[in-house]
Amino acid sequence: MEPRIPHMASIPSEEDVAAERERLQYQRRYRQTLRTTIYALVVVAAAAVLIATLFFPVLQVSGTSMEPTLEDQDIILLVKTNNFETGDLVGFYYQNKLLLKRVIAGPGDVVDIDDEGNVYVNDELLDEPYVTEKSLGETDLSYPYQVPESRYFVMGDNRATSIDSRSSAIGCIEKDQIVGKVILRVWPLSRISFIK
Repeated sequence: MEPRIPHMASIPSEEDVAAERERLQYQRRYRQTLRTTIYALVVVAAAAVLIATLFFPVLQVSGTSMEPTLEDQDIILLVKTNNFETGDLVGFYYQNKLLLKRVIAGPGDVVDIDDEGNVYVNDELLDEPYVTEKSLGETDLSYPYQVPESRYFVMGDNRATSIDSRSSAIGCIEKDQIVGKVILRVWPLSRISFIK
């Protein structure tokens, strides 16, 4: 019986070795590029969340109290600020919910609302182009009403249905409750606009 000679593997050619080296380098570059891209996306996402949380909160509208200015399901952008003027649309915390209303009067101002829904601040009729249908709405206050110090009197644009500072259920809001001022509607795309 003849002794068995183990099968000898063929030695790869220089071209095969070069091709394998090229394939391994490509895999290494691909993994490195993928890792770098993922890290970059994580950093961008974290920065976006941080900016949105600290400076420009993004909210989705729920309800009809701000119609016709804002509609249910609109997505809006707020800017954090401490300066609010009559007519500004603000978001504020109330019982762990974020509500959207319009600033009508500031600290110390005197608010009066007649039976037709005309709003007077310090004896001057407010020009309210954002209100389509005036209404006294749900109120349990005695008018004229003076806004307490460091508080704001706010109302929804849909005066007939909005529950706001006219009701002691919400009352005037403190400056610390205010998250920011609404500046932009970003969704739906057909209605993108700056909010006044």
